[in-house]
Parts: sequence; structure tokens; C-alpha cells
Amino acid sequence: MPPAHSLERDHMQPKLWVLGLGVSVLGLLMTATTSAQYSKKTLVAHRGASAYAPEHTAAAYRLAIEMGADFVEQDLAVTRDGVLICLHDASLERTTNVEEVFPDRAVSISLEGRTRRAWVANDFTLAEIKRLDAGSWFDKKFAAEKILTFDEAVAIVRGKAGMFPELKTPEIYEGRNVDFENLVATALDKHGLRGPKADPKTPIILQTFGQSSARQLAQIKIGVPVVLLLGDDEGFKTSEQIRAWKGIVQGFGPAKEIVQRNPNFVKWAHAEGMSVTPYTFRESDARKSGFKDVTEEMSHFLYELGVDALFTDNPDKFPRK
Repeated sequence: MPPAHSLERDHMQPKLWVLGLGVSVLGLLMTATTSAQYSKKTLVAHRGASAYAPEHTAAAYRLAIEMGADFVEQDLAVTRDGVLICLHDASLERTTNVEEVFPDRAVSISLEGRTRRAWVANDFTLAEIKRLDAGSWFDKKFAAEKILTFDEAVAIVRGKAGMFPELKTPEIYEGRNVDFENLVATALDKHGLRGPKADPKTPIILQTFGQSSARQLAQIKIGVPVVLLLGDDEGFKTSEQIRAWKGIVQGFGPAKEIVQRNPNFVKWAHAEGMSVTPYTFRESDARKSGFKDVTEEMSHFLYELGVDALFTDNPDKFPRK
């Protein structure tokens, strides 16, 4: 899921299908924690319509909605002053001009087993981050795009699609006095996105690669479905290992190669009432995997392998039936 030099992996989530987005969505989420057998397939716009606009910008989110996304994904990071922002990488340099604006603010940090200089988002205040150009790296016509706060993302997506926030790289906040899980819970409460009075037109599914983070979300009774992301299948190669997560998470978001190698993964998850939402489907990658195009690849996973939903950079290519 990451572009050529992104810091982490890709992603994502469960099988909820938004049947319209009205009362039917409420019914969907009411069953989300008890059954993985849904009659419809769900489109999650990966970082927005990220094949066509810079990821996690207003342009990408709005385009994803125009293209019919059931859910729009947000990767969440935390600023130095405790604000949730939408950013995939732990640092700012890949998708902004931070190196030009703050040339002396890089630090040496280890990410994904590699130590290098980086402009870590958590070292910057929101005001500083808002000075950055978050669009020109993708195309100069997007130069006006800024990094969004989660509040701003809610304002764009609310009532038009569901939201699929990821608690991104929670390990980076160790020793930084950041309570990531409770920050997210507070944000959901602020916007009325969890609990008995949650907005039925804006369903929420959380996702994380962090197993300890997933357990913490269960411990605090986060009250929305949680999907555990998997970059590999170590520890998830048997039905018993899948079953061990029942009651902690409501679904899995495996790298698509995991499902391709082991289609039983889907059967095992469904047997426990858990969803499967593989990542990431891109037009640019489909032929490398032996498919004619990304629509054919998505169709294979949805209708032959039986996954419930998927993450794609190309929401306009999603094969509905």
C-alpha cells in the first residue's frame, strides 16, 4: 500500500456495506460485531481517491465521495500540541515541502527497522503543519492543498460516506506523553460518531496494525468495529489463531497476498463472525499480479475469494454487482 518511499506499509478493514447510508447503515453497524456475513460488498477509498489526487487531502476525499466510496479512509497522526491530523507516514517529508519550510527540524529516528533523518509530524504544532504544501508533490495543480485535521475530515465526509480511521504507527508515541487511543475516543465523542446516538449516516470503523493498540481499544470499550491490519500472516496461519482475536477485534485487514496464498483465511474469519478487508488495490499494480486491470483483480477477491470489502486507490473501478 505505500508508495515507493513511504515509511510504513499499506492497508485495511472489515466487511461492512453501507446500504445507502441512512437507517440501513445503522442496522449494518448494529450487526457489525456479531456477523461477518453481509449481502453487499464494501468500497473503502484508500487515503481518498489517491490515484487521482494527493492522499488525505480535501481534494482526494471529495473525489472519493463523488466516485461512490462507501467509506473514506483516514490515517491518523498526532501533532506536538495534541491534534489529530490525517497523514499516512510518521513524518512529513514525502508528501509536503517541510524540508524547505523547516530545513533544520529533522531528527534521526528508526522507523520500520531503518534509521534515517526525518521530519516527524509529532515534533510540529498544527500551526506549523498548516504552513506546508501537501499537494505539489503529486501535481502542481494541487499546491493549495493542506494537511487536514480529523475535524476537517469529518466535516467533508459526514453524511456522505463512512469513515475508516487508522491509528497509525502507535509505537512512535511511546515516551511522548500521547494517549492515542483515548484521543481518538474523545474525537469520536466530540462529533457524535459512537454510542447510542451516533450519526447513522457516518459509520465508523477503526483500524490498526498495532496489536497492543487493538487490545487497548477493546479494553476502553471503544464502541465501534475495529479491524486488525496484517502485513504478514505470522501468528495468523490457523483457524485457532484467528479465533483467538474474537471479541478483541471485529475483522482483519490483511495484505491481499495473505488471502491470495491462503483463501481459507476468509473462511476462518467468517466462521468467527469476523470480516476480511484486504489492501491495497491499484490500477498501477494489477497487471503485475496477473490481472487484466484492477477491476478484474478486485472482482476476483470480492466474488471468488469472498472478502467483504477492500481498500483501493481507484474507487471509480470498484466492481459492484
